Amino acid sequence: MSVTKEITRLAHSAVKLTLTVGKDDVRTQYDDLIRDYTKTLAIPGFRRGKVPRDVLERKFGAALKDEAVNKILGKTISEVFEDEGFPREDKPLPYSTPRVEDEPVLEFGRDLRFSVVYDVLPRITVGPWKGLEAEIPDVSVSEEDVSRELEEIRDRNAVVLDREDTAEAARDDVVTISYWELDGEGSPVKGTERQDFVFTLGSGYNLYQFDDNILGMKKGETRDITKTFPAGYTHSDLAGKTLTIRVTLTALKEKKLPVLDDELAQDVDEKYHTLEDLKNSIRDRLGAHLEKRLRDITVSRLLEQVLETTPMDLPESMIDLELDSRLRNLARRFNVAPGELARRLAEEEGAAESGPPGIPEKLREEWRGDAERALKSRLIVETLMRDLKLEASGEEIEREIENQAASSGTALEEIKKYYDQENAREYLEEEIKERKLFDLFIAENRIKKGKQERYLDLMSGNG
Repeated sequence: MSVTKEITRLAHSAVKLTLTVGKDDVRTQYDDLIRDYTKTLAIPGFRRGKVPRDVLERKFGAALKDEAVNKILGKTISEVFEDEGFPREDKPLPYSTPRVEDEPVLEFGRDLRFSVVYDVLPRITVGPWKGLEAEIPDVSVSEEDVSRELEEIRDRNAVVLDREDTAEAARDDVVTISYWELDGEGSPVKGTERQDFVFTLGSGYNLYQFDDNILGMKKGETRDITKTFPAGYTHSDLAGKTLTIRVTLTALKEKKLPVLDDELAQDVDEKYHTLEDLKNSIRDRLGAHLEKRLRDITVSRLLEQVLETTPMDLPESMIDLELDSRLRNLARRFNVAPGELARRLAEEEGAAESGPPGIPEKLREEWRGDAERALKSRLIVETLMRDLKLEASGEEIEREIENQAASSGTALEEIKKYYDQENAREYLEEEIKERKLFDLFIAENRIKKGKQERYLDLMSGNG
């Protein structure tokens, strides 16, 4: 078809693509539609395939024109976007469906002109990314960090033994309890019952944080605990409330921690011959984690500076997709369907859902800033990788797969099988290219140490 194209750039990285289909092509498309119907349509009084054209047009004229317009629009749009010569930066984002503005009307003897509006990738000119300066925490792995890891290993290898029936629950005991909330009449509140809940006293790993209230209880004992939860309580549905919880201690066990010696090291893994071997392995592992964390912080702080000098107008469809992705990730963490989580969030906010992701408006605004920064950072990275022509060779990909197999202890063939399916190699290729870019980031900028921080604070995000 003979089609002319005109592109107008709009706000928020949207474009208006105006297409004009020549009148001769319009007539041809319409005639083809009529010809198809005359061959297949059955109308009373005429044999199938023998309906005269004028009868068909007289009976279905308006509907035929509408159908012809829709077919011309669909075919034209499809051909334009599939044309390799059409600029990549002017093609719609995969999740942005072009919408037709002002449905055109077919008039014979005239060109058919119509416009579609859709979102495209933002045009980006990356600001200065060399000669910057980033300050990162001064952190090292201490003996305290190694000792903490050793204690966790002892805890995982502990033997749990039943305590005598007359024993009283003490801190670090493993307790099994059943509990439920009581209403004002002292009756159980439906839906709050929990049977055979196991946790370690003093860990705080329970909804009501009633560890201290259980201390001193004996097996088989029942105790009513009344607690007032502060306004800023971790679980917002309990914040500011006063509740009575009835707790029954059904089992009481104590942990017998193993001695910290060479024998324990050998029990952990046969590759360790002495306790010092285990300690060295812990230092290496923590050091590797620290190195990665500091690298991530370095890149993040450099990208923040590049963001300040890189103007970018994100399309709403891209922001909506990112917010939707965050909702889905959160739903996965809580093991609920995204729609159910959205409903619960809306109930908590006391507001209706808003926008395609179904996120309450208030929460949507809270998430939006982080979502935009993450998208802009990603677009800067992708733009730089493309502009710098960074590539990942086949040899580099194979070497990365071999390294992953070695570090994970998984058979090489199994790792290769994984990367041969679901386009996983493409993701690995992007990871390698991104790593090369971040290596350049660190090499081309000044990185200095800031204040000293503890390893645990840094890794837990408390620094």
